[in-house]
Amino acid sequence: MSVDPQQFLRELFATAIDAAHPQQVLEAHLPKDRSGRVIVIGAGKAAAAMAQVVERCWQGEVSGLVVTRYGHGAPCEKIEVVEAAHPVPDAAGQAVAKRVFELVSNLTEADRVIFLLSGGGSALLALPAAGITLADKQSINKALLKSGATIGEMNCVRKHLSAIKGGRLGKACWPATVYTYAISDVPGDLATVIASGPTVADPSTSAEALAILKRYAIEVPASVRTWLQSPESETVKPGDPSLARSHFQLIARPQQSLEAAAVKCRQAGFSPLILGDLEGESREVAKVHAGIARQVVLHGQPLPAPCVILSGGETTVTVRGNGRGGRNAEFLLSLTDSLKGLPGVYALAGDTDGIDGSEDNAGAIMTPDSYERATALGLSASDELDNNNGYGYFEALDALIVTEPTRTNVNDFRAILILESPKP
Repeated sequence: MSVDPQQFLRELFATAIDAAHPQQVLEAHLPKDRSGRVIVIGAGKAAAAMAQVVERCWQGEVSGLVVTRYGHGAPCEKIEVVEAAHPVPDAAGQAVAKRVFELVSNLTEADRVIFLLSGGGSALLALPAAGITLADKQSINKALLKSGATIGEMNCVRKHLSAIKGGRLGKACWPATVYTYAISDVPGDLATVIASGPTVADPSTSAEALAILKRYAIEVPASVRTWLQSPESETVKPGDPSLARSHFQLIARPQQSLEAAAVKCRQAGFSPLILGDLEGESREVAKVHAGIARQVVLHGQPLPAPCVILSGGETTVTVRGNGRGGRNAEFLLSLTDSLKGLPGVYALAGDTDGIDGSEDNAGAIMTPDSYERATALGLSASDELDNNNGYGYFEALDALIVTEPTRTNVNDFRAILILESPKP
């Protein structure tokens, strides 16, 4: 079998991204009746690319406003595209969130709204609740990102500090008909968690949000605590009549991307093993992957080489050091440290939105000689891991993957390619 391992891993990554791109997945889900007036709103890293699809396909009058991350915009003629900060919200996100809310706040039963939703929407639609400042949200968001909290936990807090999330945007649209089309970036694909569920009912409570802040020892201003202890902080609950005309449709999810990559693996003669959507500390998830890879190499279990181990989801990083790197670089650094150059094992870890955390890379690639090469450069994998410096480690090896923004987001993609050992 003749294959360039690194090139093949890059092709798998591109396949996963393409399988979730709005240009591939949105049009088939739009309403069959595309005549008449429609108001388009949206938020997330894929929002601009999704808006382009609606403009191309809609036959009637189109207008609206979407917000995406800086650098993730795309040219639209009828729908305004605004860029704002992610993962920590900024004033631009607050301003556009207010405009989106006002745009849909005086509609009638005859109106139709299309809401284009994707990962990143939580930070991009930053409209603090009454009595809470943007600075409050920024500081709490930063603390949550460093704490190791899961995306579900972070979004529970975000929803209860927001005037627009947790179903409140959907309620504002009443009595218009709302069609939400979502690209999932969360394990489990829960509508209530994707971008904090602006148009869907939310069963979580303010008490749960307070418990999460306490669990991760995050200090909050008195104004935030007072708000979370008040009934007004509760989100829109299941059964609320204001969401009766709000419809939610998932159009892309991480599993689709993993399955597309698995098809490409089979076509190339590799057996795929899909582990699914995973959560947990990046370094610990990497240790589990390393254990599986080692079992394949040494014992041909749970499947023989040549094969590819695939996984997705959203891991977390508890920041302890002052190095650079997102959760994918952290995963790959931990994998490198665990395998220490196990022969025949190559790996890629990358974020499908093209940005690993807040860096300029999507991820990185590990080869069987990465550990040895880094050691020769004076780099200790374990020391760099202690410093959360996955970016610096793989930059020194010229092994970073830079894609630029992809304008979609089904979160992390990991592929471990295990080649057959040469016959003695």
